[in-house]
Amino acid sequence: MRLTAEKEVLSRVADLFRLLIDREVIDNAKTAEGLLTEGLQAVFDDLDLSVRAEVEVKRGKVSVNLLTIQKYPDGTTTEGSSMDSYGGSIATVQSVLLRIVVLTRRGLRPLLLLDESLGAVAERYVPRVGKFLALLADRLGLDILAVSHNPVLVEEATRAYRIRNKKGVASFNLVGRK
Repeated sequence: MRLTAEKEVLSRVADLFRLLIDREVIDNAKTAEGLLTEGLQAVFDDLDLSVRAEVEVKRGKVSVNLLTIQKYPDGTTTEGSSMDSYGGSIATVQSVLLRIVVLTRRGLRPLLLLDESLGAVAERYVPRVGKFLALLADRLGLDILAVSHNPVLVEEATRAYRIRNKKGVASFNLVGRK
């Protein structure tokens, strides 16, 4: 009898935790929607982009689908998932922004590691991405370690190092500092 009562209490606690987690996901989806929209508008300032978070409960689980919306000068709009509808540049920037949202909202160590993560960004947007990441790093107290072969992105870095391999020995040289 006592075991049954304890099991009932644990079941109610689990239900409460599930409800709290679902509520947090729903609330954070709306926050992410706004932050992603602002980030996309900062980087892709020649496009009219926004993000809408569709939140639904399926089989007792909360699901979030982020849709990217583009408005055109003639008043028409398109929307869809970033990767399916818009390609690498927008999806890549959204991915980086989502990682930053998770780091900051969860109170994790403010360190973002990007290993060739920005390779899909169209060349004309790379300077804007670099400037935007530098601005976010400064405003959020975020350290960003980005590995890149793209010299334009390296030029936007606050501090950049070139790594050379000579006979199996790596050397690090400071090549830029703003």
